[in-house]
Amino acid sequence: MQRIRRRTRKAKAVQSTFRSSGQGKTGSNRKVALRSSDLDGQRPSLTADWRIKRQSRMRKEPAMEGTTFVGLDAHKDWISVALLLPGREAAIEWRIPNEAGAIKKMLRRVAHEAPREVRFCYEAGPCGYALQRQITTWSEASCMVVAPSLIPGKPGDRIKTDRRDAKKLAILFRAGLLTEVQPPSAEDEAARDLCRAREDAREDLVRGRHRLTKFLLRRGLVFTAGKRAWTKAHRQWLQGMHLEQAWDQVVFADYLHGIEHLEGRLALLADRVGDLSQESRYAVPVALLRCFRGLDTVAATSIVVELHTFHRFPSARKLMAFVGLVPSEHSSGQRRRLGAITKTGNSHVRRLLIEAAWSYRHPPRVGTLAQRRKGQPPRVIALADRAMQRLYRRYVRLTLRGVPSQKAVVALARELVGFLWAALSPLAMASELPQVS
Repeated sequence: MQRIRRRTRKAKAVQSTFRSSGQGKTGSNRKVALRSSDLDGQRPSLTADWRIKRQSRMRKEPAMEGTTFVGLDAHKDWISVALLLPGREAAIEWRIPNEAGAIKKMLRRVAHEAPREVRFCYEAGPCGYALQRQITTWSEASCMVVAPSLIPGKPGDRIKTDRRDAKKLAILFRAGLLTEVQPPSAEDEAARDLCRAREDAREDLVRGRHRLTKFLLRRGLVFTAGKRAWTKAHRQWLQGMHLEQAWDQVVFADYLHGIEHLEGRLALLADRVGDLSQESRYAVPVALLRCFRGLDTVAATSIVVELHTFHRFPSARKLMAFVGLVPSEHSSGQRRRLGAITKTGNSHVRRLLIEAAWSYRHPPRVGTLAQRRKGQPPRVIALADRAMQRLYRRYVRLTLRGVPSQKAVVALARELVGFLWAALSPLAMASELPQVS
């Protein structure tokens, strides 16, 4: 006991001497127990208060002073709100219905509570970007849409509620640990949904055709007059078919009528996408992408509207990562292990790029590309020709090494992204404005 008292008196003496010399001041004027051996950053003495940390040891937060952070956990019916005022650790929490009047009331309450700037955030999900537009339109606050797959999580945390999710978003937002999703404008979102509606109609058509062919297969009816289905000869075979059972004939007629209806929908939506590609904001990038093999009007327009703001990709590698075409990695120490592609980001663009990459298996040939390249910049045409030659050679080398064709095509799609980025880079497009044919 006496030994501990002597240590305490000795520590206080050293502390008073150190402070009197003017060397014990830190950046935050906090009262911290020190000793002579602590000057080099070693462990404090046993008399130090471990609840108080030295300023030099503290993690510097990127949040600005006076900023209020609000986390929102939005659902179809309710929105959980967590308000973090500056300088406070405890969050103010409540829940509101997902209605316009309740959101306006919530914005007025937050503006009344917050002393200065207010920043909102919520996860991207099925509710879309309507909440983000409402917040930025009805108030002076900013709103960030967060990528859900990149939110940090604790493996040992087994409790998940809407209230906890909103508070977690506010805390991580203040710490600067959230990744933003670039929200499109209302016009870009409408154009994107048009292209996705055309893609949905194509998928429905494929399912309808499969249902009909498998129904006929169960009845022992197989088309053998040609190599491919849904050609002119195959349709004539279907039109002349008559089944013995009356109910089988009803099912067959219904499947065939549904396929014809879906084909009409697909043709109509394809025409609307063609009209969209002629608008001023999309005409130039679509015309540049059509110079590449495998990318015609529908595919080029879909890529442009899905990316919507191309300047957010400062390099081709960033764009490759955004469409999920880079390999996954699990490396540790001296071992480096690469796996399959990440498949993160925009899956629609990734599918279009892989479909386009299949055309680069064939030797370079201009063919019908000459008509699409009329009036386009020579720089882009040279890039497209270089892509044909390079990707074809790479496909041949990969297949000769025994790489499966599916993996080789994915590798081609990843390199194709680099050529497309070079064609659509903002600096190049600012210097060249091609004529749209």
